[in-house]
Amino acid sequence: MTSATDPLAALSTLPGVEEAVSSVRRSVDRVYGHRVMRRRSSEVSAEAALRGARASAALSGADWALEEVRRRSDFSAPGEPRTVGGALRVNAEAGQLLSTWRQSPMRVLARLHVVASGGTGGSSGGSADSGGPAGGAGTDAAAGAGAAVGRPRLAGESVAEPDVALPSPPPDGDETAARLDALAALVVAGSSAPALVMAAVVHGELLTLRPFRTGNGLVARAAERIVLAGSGLDPKAVCPAEVGHAEQGRAAYEAALAGYAGGTPEGVGEWIAHCGRAVELGARESTAVCEALQRGAA
Repeated sequence: MTSATDPLAALSTLPGVEEAVSSVRRSVDRVYGHRVMRRRSSEVSAEAALRGARASAALSGADWALEEVRRRSDFSAPGEPRTVGGALRVNAEAGQLLSTWRQSPMRVLARLHVVASGGTGGSSGGSADSGGPAGGAGTDAAAGAGAAVGRPRLAGESVAEPDVALPSPPPDGDETAARLDALAALVVAGSSAPALVMAAVVHGELLTLRPFRTGNGLVARAAERIVLAGSGLDPKAVCPAEVGHAEQGRAAYEAALAGYAGGTPEGVGEWIAHCGRAVELGARESTAVCEALQRGAA
């Protein structure tokens, strides 16, 4: 595949990217080599999904303690409960969408948005939402955006919840649609670039475009999770990048994202490296979970 047909391949040569890819690989290998993963990987995966959802919700403005997320069962109330519920639902749903992603990424994004918004969306793809750990489904976080659930913004429609602060506003509906089509074509075509590069580009492009009226952060971070798992880098989804993004702080997250949105080689390279650090921190989190499970079993 040439650079003309595989534009992501060139990103692997940006300063710092090769080092980030190698460091991520070592971190992921350490988690998968832990003795607990041989017998209790499903427990580690479930805990990683919960912690990743908590962190993703925090980045979207609902920064709850982990034990509060475990304790609560009603996530239908407006505001923070609904955001946490949406994060829990999309992470539960993400694992059901791995096989669909490479064939129809737009279908998966629509499904993630429906689930994040509290719907069951029988026609958007994936399995029917069972509520998962989030309990009863709510309505869209912005009541006036209900008709836009599961589809990108149209011309003239604005983002109701910005979710992230970037120097420039999101492009209009027409430009967003064109760039989404281009992103989907990249996913379907595949790339020789490392999984970290693809995951970072998917995440960064979705948050730069903010294609939905609400819930873009939850959708973008779930899409990153799908790429990392579906690529085979983290097939059991035990290295929650969301945890690492939150641990580095919202200010650093938005600064790195602004670099990606600016489109300079330095900015794109730093965003990929930032995503790499997020995966490493997620791997460290799950290593601690493995250690805790091992102590409990001893």
